[in-house]
Amino acid sequence: QVQLVESGGGMVQPGGSLGLSCAASGTGFSINVMGWYRQAPGKERELVARVLSSGIIEYVDSVKGRFTISKNNAKNTVYLQMNSLKPEDTAVYFCNVDVFLLRIGTMHEYWGQGTQVTVSS
Repeated sequence: QVQLVESGGGMVQPGGSLGLSCAASGTGFSINVMGWYRQAPGKERELVARVLSSGIIEYVDSVKGRFTISKNNAKNTVYLQMNSLKPEDTAVYFCNVDVFLLRIGTMHEYWGQGTQVTVSS
C-alpha cells in the first residue's frame, strides 16, 4: 500500500507563485511515474506535468515555461513550482503516482487527496 501526502496550494494573485509537494510513503513499491493533474469546476481532470522514471518530463502546453516539476528520488517526493499564475490555473490539483507493487508484481495508480489552487485578484 502506498500513501500520498500533498502539501502546498492556496490563494495567490495573478502573476504570483505557489509550490506543491507530494510525498509517497509505504513499503514494497517502485515508482514509475510521478505527476500532477488538475480539475477545474465543470471541467475534466487534465494532466499538468509528470516525470517518468527515465527522467523524461512532460507538461501540458498551457503551463510550459511557467511550471516546473521536479522529483527527489530519495524522499519519493514530487514537487510542482508554479510561477506566473493565471486565473485559468485555478483548480484542485491532484498528485498522481504510478508504481510497481513488488509483492504482487503489478502496476498500480494512486491519487492524492487534492489541494486547492486559486488565482484571483
